[in-house]
Amino acid sequence: MDERSLIYDWNTVEYELNRNPANHPHGVWFDDETLRDGLQSPSARNPTIEEKIELLTFMENLGIQKVDLGLPGAGPYHLEHIDAMMNHITENDFKIRPGAAVRTLMNDIEPLVELQAKHGTPIQASAFLGTSPIRQYTEGWTIEKLLSTMEKAVSFAVDNDVKVMFVTEDTTRSKPEDIKIIYQRAMELGVRRLCICDTCGHVTPNGVKKLLQFIDEEVIKDAGYKRSEIEVNWHGHQDRGLGVANNIAAVEAGADVIHGTALGVGERAGNAPLDQTLVNLKLLGVIDNDLTQLDAYMKKANEYIEVPLPRNYPVFGMDAFETGTGVHASAVIKAMRKGDNWLADRVYSGVPAGDFGLKQVIRIGHMAGRSNIIWWLEQNGYETSDDLVSHVFEVAKTQQRNMEDQEVKNVVDTFLNA
Repeated sequence: MDERSLIYDWNTVEYELNRNPANHPHGVWFDDETLRDGLQSPSARNPTIEEKIELLTFMENLGIQKVDLGLPGAGPYHLEHIDAMMNHITENDFKIRPGAAVRTLMNDIEPLVELQAKHGTPIQASAFLGTSPIRQYTEGWTIEKLLSTMEKAVSFAVDNDVKVMFVTEDTTRSKPEDIKIIYQRAMELGVRRLCICDTCGHVTPNGVKKLLQFIDEEVIKDAGYKRSEIEVNWHGHQDRGLGVANNIAAVEAGADVIHGTALGVGERAGNAPLDQTLVNLKLLGVIDNDLTQLDAYMKKANEYIEVPLPRNYPVFGMDAFETGTGVHASAVIKAMRKGDNWLADRVYSGVPAGDFGLKQVIRIGHMAGRSNIIWWLEQNGYETSDDLVSHVFEVAKTQQRNMEDQEVKNVVDTFLNA
């Protein structure tokens, strides 16, 4: 049987991702902000150098193309960490392209000039400057002041062979005329990477598409540049819970690089979760990265940064592929008994666990059926009998939640040894 005939995919009805490679500098790339923007989370623990290098290695193995290593202007401690990670990247010939966040100040950019000379590897300067009217009013800035600040910093970077990604903070609440004038002036100075930011998590998917269309037509092409000459980055936040949806909308609207963090760690409600973005774009067929190590990366990010990993977190939470419900478990078990992992992964799951290094798990609890118990006993090396199954079934029905494996074993062993 054709496996595709078992699932009617409404996601593909009249859906087309029209991405002409000739209009872009490269395919859809990703920039992992976990070690910089992610660590601005009020709850985050700053990992050790060794832990950061381990997280960096996961990014490399997952095929993530860019990484923000930190904010050198934050002081010697942060600079030491960036230097150590640069050593690891160069010594191990990593393909991932390093970058660092900088304010539009020459003092922030100078350390990158020195690091590039030391390691012989380009380091992208992600130079950020707030452009929204509310920020300008609060700070007492004018557009002329912003232009002057940007021009001095960008010119210094370009003169010192540091490639710049110019970042307008709060782009999604900025006036079109301000966005246009400051991006176009940055491009005149040699910037070929623009970053559009939803700094406050304000925008909706429709807003993403309208804004990126404006960047394409009114900013880039109106200034006389080919779209393929300019790398457009999208950087989103989670304040409305739309980070992943907006990342997908950005891809559909033609963004070249999508930013995000492990488990969505970041300031306030967090950044757009990079892990969920990768999962969705893999399922949509936009990327073909091997993501079987993504679960291990999320577990390490949870351990080292101490960002929460709720049990019901999509894909990587403990409950994501577990079921103790009799009807659901019965269907999964029937698929497993057919020896069909593809079927078992999809009959009650919109995400195939095996594609991400995970598997379906059958639990026992107050909603369990006898099939749950028989399957659990078989998988744990017990011989089944009607009496044993009935006993475990009766105990399970008295529970207020699903039982842990050790709890079930205790019930089984007590019954068998009675």
